[in-house]
This record gives sequence, C-alpha cells and structure tokens, in this order.
Amino acid sequence: MPKISPTNWKTQIRIFQMHGCQYKRKKGSHHILTCPDAMRAVVIPEYSEIDADIIKNNMRTAGMSRERYFELLSQI
Repeated sequence: MPKISPTNWKTQIRIFQMHGCQYKRKKGSHHILTCPDAMRAVVIPEYSEIDADIIKNNMRTAGMSRERYFELLSQI
C-alpha cells in the first residue's frame, strides 16, 4: 500500500465529495463537509499542502479506508 502524501485542499475536497460528503460552508480558511454516517464534520483547511496526519484524521472521521482513498485519488 502506498504512503499517503500531502495534497492541496482542492484535491481533498473533491475526494471527500466523491466519497459522499456534502460541502456545507466555509469559515475563514476552513471548509466544512458533512458525511452521512459521520458523528462530526470533516474540516479541510485551505493549505497549499495538507499534511498526511490531517488527511488520515479526516479519513477516520468520514469512515474512509486507505484503499478507497487511493481509488478516489486515482480518479482525479
């Protein structure tokens, strides 16, 4: 399994929307998405490179597996 590498915020928003999350709002430089089965919102900061730790935490919140993440990333 490849390593999760940093990507920009636009790519992250597309990945989570393809997973089924809905864009709700933006507050400052943070984009808020809600996922159907998630207990809390997925927050994507507007960074040029989002660190792998933030990506992993958002994946855990959304209930997304590593395999699903790389599948969606390859479609972009």
